[in-house]
Amino acid sequence: MAIIDRVLGRMVEHGVLEVVHPDGRVVRLGEPADGFPEVRVRFADHKVARDILLDPRLGAAEAFMDGRLLIERGDVMDLVGLLRKNNRWDHGKELSPPTLRRRLTNRFAATFEAINRQSSSKRNVAHHYDIGNDLYELMLDGDHLQYSCAYWPRPDMTLEEAQTAKLAHIAAKLALSPGQRVLDIGCGWGGMTIYLARHVDVTVTGITLSEEQAALARQRVAAAGVADRVFIELVDYRDLAGRGDTFDRIVSVGMFEHVGVPQFETFFRSCANLLAPDGVMLLHSITRFGKPGKTDAFTRKYIFPGGYIPALSETLSASEKVRLIATDIEILRLHYARTLREWYARIVANRETIEKTYSPRFYRMWTFYLAGATASFESGGMGNFQIQYVRDRHALPITRDYIAAKETVLLDDSAVAAGPHG
Repeated sequence: MAIIDRVLGRMVEHGVLEVVHPDGRVVRLGEPADGFPEVRVRFADHKVARDILLDPRLGAAEAFMDGRLLIERGDVMDLVGLLRKNNRWDHGKELSPPTLRRRLTNRFAATFEAINRQSSSKRNVAHHYDIGNDLYELMLDGDHLQYSCAYWPRPDMTLEEAQTAKLAHIAAKLALSPGQRVLDIGCGWGGMTIYLARHVDVTVTGITLSEEQAALARQRVAAAGVADRVFIELVDYRDLAGRGDTFDRIVSVGMFEHVGVPQFETFFRSCANLLAPDGVMLLHSITRFGKPGKTDAFTRKYIFPGGYIPALSETLSASEKVRLIATDIEILRLHYARTLREWYARIVANRETIEKTYSPRFYRMWTFYLAGATASFESGGMGNFQIQYVRDRHALPITRDYIAAKETVLLDDSAVAAGPHG
């Protein structure tokens, strides 16, 4: 039996994976099982197996992108999900301590790959976000253009409803009052800034390093009629902190993944200096459930160069150094998995347009990225956290009741204001 067959055979126990080799040989792995897909793939040449063995994720991704790894039954979501579901991060089995070699490898790899100096931040952001707004408008919710985890208090919600619920959830944790000054670090296409200005009557400064995002965000702000209260700037958070500005509230959603471990303390020190003494900050980010790790080669090369998914432990360790008090921590375990499946469905539905605008190879790359991310949040070690911070322990009520109460008001307000959202 070929080495690749033995490797895949150890990975697939539940569900079925059929592999058609270039010589026509067919290998059937696993057994049918409820909840596990049945997938058939074809290796177009002998290099596919070699590439997968050398680097499973990058090798499989590039073979799929190049049309050398063909999926004949099921799709890439089924393929990636089958492999990940058979190797769940939260498997519940007995754990053995890692070897010294593994400990050292993980430590050095995480440190090396997390570097994100200020000079390279804009270039890294442009790689992902300046590919054109059209793709994101096809994929994301039509109301807010939120490229981050939605919030699903009910399973029957639409993506648009879930993203509105996410904004209300975060706004409630910020404990906002009309007239306050708010900073949105990594404002994307302006969804959060517009929502806060419209529903809480605050003044919001949104900052981003993406020129494409900033241009569209300004258009959306004007169209929403809040240009007198929302200001979009193309500026790095470190430079903004150097100007001496302060804000009553700071929110950052889906940006912390681009900071990098060596800059964690700088990020939190900048936030602490930007935040008023009685201010409140809400940080929303993807997180690892376990210890600090490293970014896989496919994601580094094609999706998020310079990106790094933080563990909760290293996030809190960095924020503690600048006397930010973590007053509320919520872990969102399955919300992003639902969000990603919605994005994937919209990309697949717009395949023809995407292949024509970009290329078939780009379409395959993007679906591989979304499928891999979905599997990581459904069966792997990824989730999301929301951490609420203050500088003064008296800045917020001493119980959490105010969050649910304000969230209900905001959701009711959103339902009444049925016009176009930002």
